[in-house]
Amino acid sequence: MTISMYSASVPILRHMLTNLAGILDKAAAHATARKIDPGVLLNARLFPDMFPLVKQVQIATDNAKGIARMAGVEVPKYEDNETSFEALQARIAKTMAFLETLRPEQVDGSEQRDIVVQLRDKKFEFKGQDFLLKRLLPNFYFHLVTTYNILRHNGIEIGKNDYLGG
Repeated sequence: MTISMYSASVPILRHMLTNLAGILDKAAAHATARKIDPGVLLNARLFPDMFPLVKQVQIATDNAKGIARMAGVEVPKYEDNETSFEALQARIAKTMAFLETLRPEQVDGSEQRDIVVQLRDKKFEFKGQDFLLKRLLPNFYFHLVTTYNILRHNGIEIGKNDYLGG
């Protein structure tokens, strides 16, 4: 049995973004209960040369909306100006809403579609399946788990089930 490009991407991204939203809810509640300035968590890093939590969430959602390339539609642009848990939740909700607009017939059959990603001064070229499996999903998971790790390292009571979801 084969799995479609849509099934391997959009539902998975939506599921994990839902889990990310839940993790951020727990972080915000923790900050409130412990009277911790939310900015401390939002700007926390695992290591000085790594991005802070806010940027990790921004990049995770950027990767999720990057599935637009597979669907042959324009990737939504966000301002990257989030400075609160509420703003990050709104960004996740906006990304989820975009993903809900994509239909299987837009993504399925994109295995050989030419995908070009321009990042600053570098251009990356992929075929659709390689883009999904070697770039989009690994990068999405990297920033998602880094967000989880930043929060766990800072004492937020989250665990594997929060990351994996139900």
